[in-house]
Amino acid sequence: MKRSLFFVSFVALSAIALLGSTTVYRTGAAPTTSAAAAQKNAANRDHCGTRHIDETTAIQYEQALQSFNSRRSPGQIRKSGSITVQVYFHVVNKGAGVANGDVPTKWLRDQVEVMNAAYAGADPASSPNSANTPFRFALAGVDRVTNADWFNSALGSEEEREMKTALRVGGADALNFYVNNAGGVYLGWATFPFWYAGDPTQDGVVVLYSSLPGGDCCGAQVYNQGDTGTHEVGHWLGLFHTFQGGCAAQYNDFVADTPSERSPAFGCPFGRDTCPKPGVDPIENFMDYSEDPCMYQFTGGQSARMEGMSLQYRGL
Repeated sequence: MKRSLFFVSFVALSAIALLGSTTVYRTGAAPTTSAAAAQKNAANRDHCGTRHIDETTAIQYEQALQSFNSRRSPGQIRKSGSITVQVYFHVVNKGAGVANGDVPTKWLRDQVEVMNAAYAGADPASSPNSANTPFRFALAGVDRVTNADWFNSALGSEEEREMKTALRVGGADALNFYVNNAGGVYLGWATFPFWYAGDPTQDGVVVLYSSLPGGDCCGAQVYNQGDTGTHEVGHWLGLFHTFQGGCAAQYNDFVADTPSERSPAFGCPFGRDTCPKPGVDPIENFMDYSEDPCMYQFTGGQSARMEGMSLQYRGL
C-alpha cells in the first residue's frame, strides 16, 4: 500500500517544550510475581526479538571495537551527559484511541524521561553503582500513522520494511522509535549500530505501545514502566544481552563488570546465580529480561561499550 493512502501528521517538537516538568515515578519495589508468572504475564510474548549474533561475528565486532578504541586517547572518551540523541517517535496505530495503539504524547514524553533517568544512573531504584553514561535523549519529533498492517508488522516482514522505509528520518545518529503492536509477538526489538551501513532505512527500535509508561502491559502490568524502550535503545547503542553466550569463557556480552548469566531472568529472582564464575546474575541490569521494577542499572563497562560503539558506527 502507498503511503499517500495513510493519515500521517508530523509535528516537529522542541525537547524543552515537550519534556517540561513531567515526572515519571517508578516503584523500585520487588514485584510479587514468580518467574513462571512473569513469563505468562508477558501475554505470551517473547521479550526481545533483537536478532541473535553468532559467536564468530560477535567476536569480530568486539575485535573491531577494541582496535577502534586503541587509537583513541583517554581525553577523547566522552563524559557523562555529553551526547544528546534526537528521538523521533513514529506512533503506528490501527485507529483512534489508546486501545488501538494511538498513545498520548505524554507517554512519549515520559518514555524519554525514563530513558534519561536510566542512562544517567538516576532511575529511582538505582544503586550508587549505576553508571552515569554519556547519553541523554531529546524528543525531536512525533508522527502518527493509521495503518493496521504496519501496526501488526512482524519482525523482518515486508510490512516492517515498508513502514520503516516510509517513516524513517535522519542519519545514523537519529533514534527512530517505532511504537506499534510489535508483531503481536514481542515486547520490542532493535538494530545494532554496526548494521546501519548495510541497511540504513531499517535502523531503529520497535516497541510495544502498551509497554510505554502509562500502558497496561502485560497481565500484571510488570512491563509498563518504559524499560522495554530502555533495553532496546541499549541494543541500538551496541549492547548485547547480559546472558548472551551463557557461561562461556569469552563469548558473552563482552562487558567485564556484568557477571556471566546462563539464561535470561524473569520476574525479580534476587540472588539468582546460574554460572560458576564469581558474581550473581545481573538481574537488575537493563539488558536482562527482569520485570521493569527490578531493572535499574547500566554498568561502567556497558557505558564504555555504548560510547565506543556509538562513535564508531553512528558518529554520535
